[in-house]
Amino acid sequence: MGQSSESGVTTDGQAFSVGYAGDVDVLEAWEGVKNNPSAVLVDVRTTAEWNFVGTPDLSGAGREPVLIEWQVFPTMDVNASFVDAVIAASPDKSQPIYFLCRSGVRSKSAAMALTQAGYAACFNISEGFEGPHDQNRHRGSSAGWKASGLPWVQG
Repeated sequence: MGQSSESGVTTDGQAFSVGYAGDVDVLEAWEGVKNNPSAVLVDVRTTAEWNFVGTPDLSGAGREPVLIEWQVFPTMDVNASFVDAVIAASPDKSQPIYFLCRSGVRSKSAAMALTQAGYAACFNISEGFEGPHDQNRHRGSSAGWKASGLPWVQG
């Protein structure tokens, strides 16, 4: 795990670089949440995903995941109030926050956004809840929270 960054160019031609604390696998995230009482897991998937695919069960760590959509279903527009919602749920900018989505893409964007908002320890859970496609183009069997045997609940 190490500092990660993305760079690009803004619409007005200015270069930018936004980092975050780094990528972790699902086991590192589970251990981080379980062993650090100030750690938070923010699930950035959509309401439909939470309802039909499932959510991490953090009851063994005495917690609940924070559920805030990065993109709003069904339009999949970026949630304009995402950063404010995370700040309201986790105002301590020094606490570790683990961001989870389906496969590690949306959660990376979320980790970058909160780092830019001044949070010091934003981690992307790189395998996500369901992981990448397997040989049959199905998710949830080869990597990710579910396939790793971590606790989760459905519907």
